Amino acid sequence: MKIVECVPNFSEGKDRGIIDKITKAIESVEDVELKDVDMGADMNRTVVTFVGDPKGVKEAAFRAIKMASELIDMSKHKGSHPRMGATDVCPFVPVTGVTMEDCIEIAREVGERVGSELGIPIYLYEEAATEEKRRNLASVRSGEYEGLKDKLVDPKWKPDFGPAGWDDLVEHTGATAIGAREFLIAYNINLNTRNAKIAWDIAFELRDRGRSKRVGGPDGHYWKGDIERYSKERFPCGECDHVAKTFEEVRTHTEKEHGYDLKELLEKDYDYDVSRLEGKAVKKKGKFDHCKAIGWYVEEFERAQISINLTNYKKTSVHEVYEEAKRLASDMGVSVTGSEIVGIVPFQAMMDSGRYYLDKQGQPTGVPWMDIVETAVQSLGLRDVTDFHIETKVIGAPYSTDTALVSMKVDEFVHEVSRDSSTPGGGSIAALAGSLGAGLCSMVCNLSTGGRGTEDVDEILMPVADRVQDLKDALVRAVDEDTSAFDSYMDAKRMPDSTPEQKELRRAKMLEGLKVAVDVPLETARRSFEVMELLVPAAKYGKKGALSDAVVGAQMAYSGVIGGIENVKINLEDMDDKDYADEVLSQCEEIKQNAWDKLVEIQDIVNKR
Repeated sequence: MKIVECVPNFSEGKDRGIIDKITKAIESVEDVELKDVDMGADMNRTVVTFVGDPKGVKEAAFRAIKMASELIDMSKHKGSHPRMGATDVCPFVPVTGVTMEDCIEIAREVGERVGSELGIPIYLYEEAATEEKRRNLASVRSGEYEGLKDKLVDPKWKPDFGPAGWDDLVEHTGATAIGAREFLIAYNINLNTRNAKIAWDIAFELRDRGRSKRVGGPDGHYWKGDIERYSKERFPCGECDHVAKTFEEVRTHTEKEHGYDLKELLEKDYDYDVSRLEGKAVKKKGKFDHCKAIGWYVEEFERAQISINLTNYKKTSVHEVYEEAKRLASDMGVSVTGSEIVGIVPFQAMMDSGRYYLDKQGQPTGVPWMDIVETAVQSLGLRDVTDFHIETKVIGAPYSTDTALVSMKVDEFVHEVSRDSSTPGGGSIAALAGSLGAGLCSMVCNLSTGGRGTEDVDEILMPVADRVQDLKDALVRAVDEDTSAFDSYMDAKRMPDSTPEQKELRRAKMLEGLKVAVDVPLETARRSFEVMELLVPAAKYGKKGALSDAVVGAQMAYSGVIGGIENVKINLEDMDDKDYADEVLSQCEEIKQNAWDKLVEIQDIVNKR
């Protein structure tokens, strides 16, 4: 599964009709889902969020930019938010199965197409930027729409794509910044106080930019103290009581004792001239990188919140920030009552948090993904002030579609298998068997860990349960993948072959479909065998009362191996690539023999115990 998020900002926040036409252009693309539309009348700006596979997201972004260029006249636009075009910015964000490099390529492809086909000047920014000074959106957008006419003719600001000049079309559309960035999680932490100053105080401590140092305040209530300032031959450290006589001395101290470059902090985040610091507030770095935070009071909830943007959740996680906020709030006599996700959140971020809390509880993490995500939801208090529905709020989770075989009731699936059609067939059943073997392996591990006196077994079986859950989910997906792969091959087989060109195309498509129809059951066999390997420690160290489950799990996984291999063999019968077929058959024989040996080994372990 490959998922990309796109968050274009349009310079229109008052006319719902215009925004509806833009979002309909997005929704007209297959395999793209509109997730959120946030209109701001005061800013006269709308932020739209949609997701989909890379191909669909590229097309939807282009159609949205095209529609906006036709409907929004920048020469008449007024609003409080910085802007330079009808589509002001259009970032692409990797979510699942794609890399930042993939999103950079998407940004460049869309930018080139918009520039050439629509005649809109395009600047690439953030990770897609072609030079360092264009990484920062504020720099790219400096001068805004009103300064664009002069900017376009400046050689230093020549657009990456599109026209480098002013004409009637550009006067109408303005310019657009297209880029690639990490996923931004908009996240609020709720406090049991109405005092926004307390929320601000905690926000200052959390955010990467840090804060001004205060002294003389009561314990825990930092915000009540007086701001400390640099003076002649007195350079206090922002983190501790150390006072230096020169800036270089306090800079050296800060780097050695607190691990950051004070000069970089003051120049980059506060625009200080370090040669002229007298009278300036002493600054200290915040706790977390990639964290922006402010405090405010929310009338709707009758409480203060810490409003946070996590710009790289892979480096600064939701749970780390939440736990530190709890600690800081406690020092001030305030409680964190829960938190709130604004918009959507990546599946991996929720899995990371769920595993963190399960691990703190000493509980197995090798459980179904929905149990891990629910643990995160409850531990972070995500239903404190608003509803949190996992299926709509979490993006990238391995949901099954309503039409998937694995979404059927068990009896319906069995009935479907029994009908007079070749799919679902043996390949899908092999994958199902392997997934059931994996499920039983996980069950044995989870029954045997996380209790009193299980510490020695925990370190062996908990990692097994983690890995076998991944295999279980992959094998469940293969139930449908096998059917889809075979159907694709049959579709190719039905292609016309009247002319030499048609015959060649049909042959190429059949070969392509056959290789997929071989690869899917081959992967089923490999994964099912890995399940058998993991059942060895489960049988050795699992509870005696669960040993029968280990044996049944081994038998099911063995059926997954044999079923996968037999489907590989029969699909290879039409393969005219002999070298490929011989190599695959050789792999199958090796897997088959190893699986039999493993089955015997597991049975012997159980018999001895």
